[in-house]
Amino acid sequence: MRETGPRARTRRLLLDTAMQLMQSGRVPSVTDVAEAAEVSRATAYRYFPTQAALVQAAVDEALGPILAWRSDLPDAEARVEGLLAFAYPRLDEYEATLRAALLQAMDQWSRRRAGTLGDEAPIVRGNRKAVLYNALAPLRGQMAAEAFDRLRQALSLVFGTEAFVVLKDIWGLDGAQARDVALWSAQVLVRAAVAEAETAGRADASGRPA
Repeated sequence: MRETGPRARTRRLLLDTAMQLMQSGRVPSVTDVAEAAEVSRATAYRYFPTQAALVQAAVDEALGPILAWRSDLPDAEARVEGLLAFAYPRLDEYEATLRAALLQAMDQWSRRRAGTLGDEAPIVRGNRKAVLYNALAPLRGQMAAEAFDRLRQALSLVFGTEAFVVLKDIWGLDGAQARDVALWSAQVLVRAAVAEAETAGRADASGRPA
């Protein structure tokens, strides 16, 4: 349930304005958002003290339904398929906002390397780790922890903004085509990991002393 009241309404106005600007292809500063929302800069900076904080809030808003996604299906492959089928339209809808966040994260990385980032809070990334953990939960007891983590790592390559960048910018695919490639890739990865775990399980069983 969303908060109500003047503060909540002001924050919502600023956030909605920021996302509109991002969806138009810009990475707005807090001042840009304040001017577009017709709010004083001092007020805007009270809610979002840095551009990174503003971008982070926009990303959290865009990804909210995906981060809240859960499944009770007993089959991991079906769960992953359900996750990608649910998430990719949302990622496509907010692609410009998510690309803005990726650009901001890369800028922070460069400034951190150069020692000029200061105390600016970093853009939080890695949300897909928890989402994929839930999607693959049925496999936790079927494979070693290292294999489980490797599968999550592999799936993270086809689930997220970076996958969009590759599939759209390099291959020229549209959103639906990118989703289909991601679904196919995820299916292949899950099946390969399960087969590998089953082979390892049989080898362990045959090697046990009678």
